[in-house]
Amino acid sequence: MNIQECIVVEGKDDTMAVKRAVEADTIETNGSAIGEAVLKRIALAQERRGVIIFTDPDVPGERIRRIVSREVPGCKHAFLTKEDALSDARDNIGIENASPEVIQRAIRRVREEVPVDVIKTERVSRQDLVDAGMMAGSQSRRRREKMGERLNIGYANAKQFLKRLDMFNIQRAEFARAAAEVLEEEATRAQRNSNAEPDEGNS
Repeated sequence: MNIQECIVVEGKDDTMAVKRAVEADTIETNGSAIGEAVLKRIALAQERRGVIIFTDPDVPGERIRRIVSREVPGCKHAFLTKEDALSDARDNIGIENASPEVIQRAIRRVREEVPVDVIKTERVSRQDLVDAGMMAGSQSRRRREKMGERLNIGYANAKQFLKRLDMFNIQRAEFARAAAEVLEEEATRAQRNSNAEPDEGNS
């Protein structure tokens, strides 16, 4: 895979992982305190070639994503799930832990930001998230994680998740289809677990 856009990553280990997977140039933020010079490089890359933001699926990584997205509008976004970014020892989350195949898949499925002046006729509302059980309750976090995987927009808390749905112009119909799949999968798993429980009368 040869990637035209510059890929924004957090550090050298991420660059190495990306270059094992694809032919691409990277820009490293070197942590969450992104300097003005780095932002200028990203802005120039966006103007000349386009930019894909590809940060770790954790709190610092999401902070970097928001900063770059705010300062350099119009970027594309690639996401990994936490499971795909987990080290073998399960004690570290980062792009550097992902396999080349996983990184290739994430980059193939990039999402592009939608300009703020684009009319979004079927926007997902806060009530849609509430109705789908993704804004409150014991299952809301896990459901947003699953939705983030299906829609390829990553995990976020309820407020940020709603913003992300808007940013990537996820229409209500697309949201509803994905939500139905997540809830059906949840119900199937619950039924399977229920069937696996031993009969108390025979125990």
